[in-house]
Amino acid sequence: MRQLSAKKERFFWKEIEEICAASRIEQSKQYYQHGMTSVYSHSLSVAYESCCLAERFHLQVDYHALIRGAFLHDYFLYDWHDREHKHKRPHGFYHPGVALQNAMEDFTLSKIEKDIIKKHMFPLTVVPPSCLEAWIVCLADKVCSTRETVQRRKEAVL
Repeated sequence: MRQLSAKKERFFWKEIEEICAASRIEQSKQYYQHGMTSVYSHSLSVAYESCCLAERFHLQVDYHALIRGAFLHDYFLYDWHDREHKHKRPHGFYHPGVALQNAMEDFTLSKIEKDIIKKHMFPLTVVPPSCLEAWIVCLADKVCSTRETVQRRKEAVL
C-alpha cells in the first residue's frame, strides 16, 4: 500500500478520529463486503487510497472533504446480504443514497462531500461525479474493492 507524507498522514488520522468520535461509523465494523472485509476497513482504505492518489499526482483538492467523503461513502449501516432487509433494490444502486442520508443525519456536509458519497458508484449510478474529489474516490473505491476481492479469492485458492 502507498504511504502518505508525514504531514498528510497526521492530518488524515486527525480527520478519521474526528469522524469516529462524532458518528455511528463504528457500526460499520459489523457489516462485510468484498468477502471478509468490513465496511469500516474498506471505507478507511478508500479514504487513505484517495489521499495517496491526490498526493502522488499533486492534485489540488480539499483534503478535509476528500477524507470525510471517502470515509463516509459506504455509510449505509445495514447488512446488504440479509434478504429480509427492507431495501429490495440492488445494493449497488441503492446504498449511495442511504449512505448520504445517514451522513447528513450525523454531519453538516459540504457540497463536495455530498457529491463524493452520492456518486461514488459511477458508472453504476448514472450521474457522474461533478468534482475532482468525487472522481478520485470513485477510482479509489474501485481499486480497493478489486484488491479486497482478489485477495479473498487468492486466500481461498491457497
